[in-house]
Amino acid sequence: MTASAQPQTILVVDDSAATLEVIQRNLASRGYVALTAPGVAEGIRILDTNRVDLVITDLKMPGASGLELVRHVRQNHRDTGVIMITGYASIDSAVSAVQEGADNYLAKPFTDEELLGAVTEALTKVRRRRATHAESPAPAISIGGLIGDSEVFRKALSLVPKAASSTATVLITGESGTGKELIARAIHYSSPRASAPFVPVNCGGIPEGLVESELFGHVKGAFTGAVTSRAGFFVTADGGTIFLDEISELTLPMQTKLLRVLQSNEVQMVGTSRPRTVDVRVIAATNKDLHHMVTKGTFREDLYFRLNVIQVLVPPLRDRGEDVLLMVRHFARKYAAENGRTVPTFSDRALAALRDYSWPGNVRELENIIQRLIVMGESSHIDVADLPSGMRYSALHSALLERTLADVEAEHIRNVLAGVRGNKTHAAKILGIDRKTLRQKLRQHDPSHEQHSERGELHPTGA
Repeated sequence: MTASAQPQTILVVDDSAATLEVIQRNLASRGYVALTAPGVAEGIRILDTNRVDLVITDLKMPGASGLELVRHVRQNHRDTGVIMITGYASIDSAVSAVQEGADNYLAKPFTDEELLGAVTEALTKVRRRRATHAESPAPAISIGGLIGDSEVFRKALSLVPKAASSTATVLITGESGTGKELIARAIHYSSPRASAPFVPVNCGGIPEGLVESELFGHVKGAFTGAVTSRAGFFVTADGGTIFLDEISELTLPMQTKLLRVLQSNEVQMVGTSRPRTVDVRVIAATNKDLHHMVTKGTFREDLYFRLNVIQVLVPPLRDRGEDVLLMVRHFARKYAAENGRTVPTFSDRALAALRDYSWPGNVRELENIIQRLIVMGESSHIDVADLPSGMRYSALHSALLERTLADVEAEHIRNVLAGVRGNKTHAAKILGIDRKTLRQKLRQHDPSHEQHSERGELHPTGA
């Protein structure tokens, strides 16, 4: 949380006044607004009258338990985070808390660092949920189909109004799929030329022998197949903007001819010796390093400097942080509307996988994935299992790298038990072990498990 951000509100529910005081003091020292309640009923009243970002609740309290508060939060405040704390730590209680929707689980006694770490993690999940739900506030920047709120994205878009107010050439650089054409369109439609044509040209998509004719036009009979005269893209864009995408694909001879046009504002149609004056704003784009190409002699240095008057670097999606989730929401709403589907919700694990994926195809890849999930999905809720296999592997791989084998095994056992609602016979069958081995592993990962199970505190079924 930054100093300028609105303080986040955390509700602490515990029947111990001493615990409430300690947690409230620790949270306040980190800039959070900490509300307290001595029981579930009081906590619900606070939830229903305040915007709460996170609930920290004790498990065992007189009257209603913390699990009932978790259920209330999940049913009525789905974007609010929940952390369960208890002095009766066991595998069963952890399973119950996760089943009901808790984001994290802390056993007493815990350190200040453990508490604050759990709070940070839970609030990150809250932010991701809210970024993808329809009631979330609009992103800070939305220009010409470009959506984002990250610092690197703001920096790139801050150049749009400056470029729009100028007549200088613009060079837009960035990886494929980052939205370079959208940047070019935003510049054009924010400029005095907005009512004139915007002509996009994919330089790499034109056969080498036709580039000059396509750009500058030709007269009838200029070459075999020229059965009629045709104005080129520069003439079509007269008064407006021409967007030369993949400018790096032009051959050196064509680079020379383009440089002449930029210097003289005149084009010469193939087959004629009379030039024609044009008034065209040039915006070029590339996913290659033109400066490196200059040093190799494959791109003209004078053309490079002529194009690179104003440079806009569009950041790759992997560097844009939470912008991924803003775009997930945007594309989910867009394609749900187009296909008459319900806007899906995303699990925390799915959001984390989307957020942390490397996105080699950038925004274009993200849009395609969300469209496919909407069109092909059979459920209105998307989990990690619904994501492409490469993304699932990436999410699992990054999550496991820094964890011990014991941690992974313990979590898997908890997840299986949660999935079968604590039935140990069924869980042992899924895990491929017998009940005796399962009991041994439960004691290994949680020595207090058998003691608390015998007390029958939580989920006696499957004991």
